[in-house]
Amino acid sequence: MKPKVFVSRRIPDRGLEKVLEFCDAEVWEDELPPSREVLIEKTRDCEGLLSLLTDKIDGEFLDQCPKLRVVANYAVGFDNINVDDCTARGVAVGNTPGVLTDTTADFAFTLLMSAARRVVEGMDYVRAGRWKTWGPMLLLGRDIYGATLGLLGLGRIGSAMAERAKGFNMRVLYYDPYRREDLEKELNLEYVDLDTLFEQADFLSVHVPLTPETNGMVNAARFKQMKKTAILVNSARGPIVNTNDLYEALRDGEIAYAGVDVTDPEPIQTDHPILKLSNFVVCPHIASASIETRGRMAEIAADNLIAGLKGEALPAPVNKGVIAKRK
Repeated sequence: MKPKVFVSRRIPDRGLEKVLEFCDAEVWEDELPPSREVLIEKTRDCEGLLSLLTDKIDGEFLDQCPKLRVVANYAVGFDNINVDDCTARGVAVGNTPGVLTDTTADFAFTLLMSAARRVVEGMDYVRAGRWKTWGPMLLLGRDIYGATLGLLGLGRIGSAMAERAKGFNMRVLYYDPYRREDLEKELNLEYVDLDTLFEQADFLSVHVPLTPETNGMVNAARFKQMKKTAILVNSARGPIVNTNDLYEALRDGEIAYAGVDVTDPEPIQTDHPILKLSNFVVCPHIASASIETRGRMAEIAADNLIAGLKGEALPAPVNKGVIAKRK
């Protein structure tokens, strides 16, 4: 008999076909995620769950799904999962690291360039029928070449951003709790403290994971440290940046622009005043949304799920050493 699993959202066929071949799988077909109550109901008798960031997996959830052996998260992040609770119950947890790195860094740099050169404003200007002639003062932006890029976090994606900055001859500063002297030489990086990072960056790009320490890390006090010409980019997690503080900083001219792919809350309310600002570019959490990358993510998530159900080590484990045992 095939193991029973729940897939909490339709994923690309490259991974879904693997799941359907090996498992007795139910797939949530709605575009909106299942509610917590529905997620529990659908997973209650399952041995496996292929989850998304919208699915909160904690001790309460696990206690109501006693047969669950493996959770395969369709994301590199796993802040939706209480890993300690899973480990305590012998539930293996997997994610999809590595494959998102270049695609997400590409998109973060896209946000940087769009904000610097006011691309969305330019599109709106044309669509509104306001483009009548060429003008020497029309939609002046900021140069990227030779500017200073500040990286808040130097993990895989932060390092990939530094690689891209080399092509623009940028000075690259970084702060990370773990200094990387090897990468400093390889990528020509300067390690600085947080105050220096915020004070000197022309572009400040966020690449730290969401933790209790980083929640609200970019806030009103930090915006006051930044140059009035500075541009913020966030492709990491929404709660790292205080949304209301960002709104006030953009509105009051404390910083020049922001380009974000993540918000807090997510999705952001359509009546939030920040959406009325012309110096704010926002996308709906699509940094990894290329056909190739999302397909590979689906394969990795499927491989994690199937390995766990077989009682094998997950190819991409979060709680290493936990082997899912039949309950």
